[in-house]
Amino acid sequence: MSAFLSKDALSAAAGKLPVERVDLPEIGGHVFVRGMSGVERDAWERSLVVGKGRRRDYNLDNVRARLAARTICGADGVRSFGDDDAEMLGKIRVDCLNRIFEVAQRLSGVSDQDVEDLGKGSELEAGSGSSSN
Repeated sequence: MSAFLSKDALSAAAGKLPVERVDLPEIGGHVFVRGMSGVERDAWERSLVVGKGRRRDYNLDNVRARLAARTICGADGVRSFGDDDAEMLGKIRVDCLNRIFEVAQRLSGVSDQDVEDLGKGSELEAGSGSSSN
């Protein structure tokens, strides 16, 4: 049976994100990829939103590189890239980018279904059936 985690125990665990080495022999080296915290994942998801209210939609363009930019790090877990670097990262070999993306997804709890659902977000909102009449 596992132990109950107190507020202090959870607080002490904050910031202890998993880091994993990802080998990219096709381009001659490796990177480290880390998982995101809940706050970071929410920020990543918000970064995919364009528009407001009923005009809200999701921009999944370059979504692999946008997640990679938020999760590639040094061995110490400190981010190596800023959000603006996603465009450059999107130009690397897709097999390498996919490898990074898949590790980032796993370490951050982002499933393929989550990404697909983000793309359906505006459809779901439009078809919610709620009315303010």
